[in-house]
Amino acid sequence: MVVVEDSRVDYLPYYNEESFTPNWMTPNSTEEKAFHKIPDFSLTNQLGETVNQNTFENKIYITDFFFTSCPGICPKMTDNMFKIQEAFKDDEDVLLLSHSVMPTTDSVSVLKTYAKTYNVMDHKWHLVTGDKNEIYSLGRDQYFVENDLGEPKNIDDFLHTENFLLIDKNKHIRGIYNGLNRASVAQLITDIKSLKLEN
Repeated sequence: MVVVEDSRVDYLPYYNEESFTPNWMTPNSTEEKAFHKIPDFSLTNQLGETVNQNTFENKIYITDFFFTSCPGICPKMTDNMFKIQEAFKDDEDVLLLSHSVMPTTDSVSVLKTYAKTYNVMDHKWHLVTGDKNEIYSLGRDQYFVENDLGEPKNIDDFLHTENFLLIDKNKHIRGIYNGLNRASVAQLITDIKSLKLEN
């Protein structure tokens, strides 16, 4: 007897810690409602506007961490975020959020210049600055973007990661992707489309 396995999953997995072990559950279940969510935050975007969870109310968003003077991975990450912006530029359900890990130097005016350089669409793609402790805590304790398992970090340890994260309308992490890898970014675009079908 041949058993044909259907490899297609009904829903994207959920994540809640730094090993990024997938958790499989049904959206809108009791288990899902009690699962790890990104808490509220208050940051400032390239227009000088406050950005918080209200900004992303009932939105899917993709998030990453960068800094404007980064000579290495950040320009390539920004180019790949631009590809995501272009893929969903007419889709009001999808937003982008890039946190500066050098908020003391990445002021609103610096972010505004960077946004113009990279053709960032205001109100679609938020480049944010703010309190360093808040940004680093979000990155490490809520988004789990650094993969140094077991390595304790403090505020003096620089937060640097190429990861993109996919966040659903209920503030759950639904995917992690290598922001430097074309295939990984293509998978992210596919997964955004899958996530849209859930809600």
